[in-house]
Amino acid sequence: MIAQLTGNLLQKEPTYAILDVGGIGYELHISLYTFAQIKELKHTTLLTAMHVKSEVYALYGFYTLEEKAWWLRLISISSIGPKTALTILSSLTPTELHKAILDKNARLLTAIKGIGTKAAQRLILELADIAQRLSYAENTTKPVFKQEEAKIDEDAIIALTTLGLTQKVAERAITAVREKATASLTLEELIKKALQSA
Repeated sequence: MIAQLTGNLLQKEPTYAILDVGGIGYELHISLYTFAQIKELKHTTLLTAMHVKSEVYALYGFYTLEEKAWWLRLISISSIGPKTALTILSSLTPTELHKAILDKNARLLTAIKGIGTKAAQRLILELADIAQRLSYAENTTKPVFKQEEAKIDEDAIIALTTLGLTQKVAERAITAVREKATASLTLEELIKKALQSA
């Protein structure tokens, strides 16, 4: 699996970029959020994820780990495909999406093309738990978790889904481990305990 690519940007458009890596041009589907970050760059590194449907391979590129993580969460929802997830991340930054879920702001989500009321409600319902655990850089009356712990949780969930767990099961397992933990955990310890409780 290709996790990231570093190279020269041959072409940059609002919906895709072509990255030259050692003479091979990779076409990556991107969001407007990523486009805004790379549009003035000639050389960059993009995190990647591959999606396969009906034997068609598509490569998606992300400028930040946060955006990639939200994209993976979004496509874990049955009614949201990879391109719809990119549309969401083109309409809202990862921070704005996070806040919309925390605030249960279905109205903001339904303003996005392709997201109806039922899809918005399901998105909020299925991602509420993870959204509550992650911190975001705005003033809020909700508890803000330590940045280090949130990052470890994020990495653990990505690892668990790679190992075959669904996003929802991985999130529940992490929550269960955190509730029982009496001391801080390393990433490896958290993954092991989560696998045992899943």
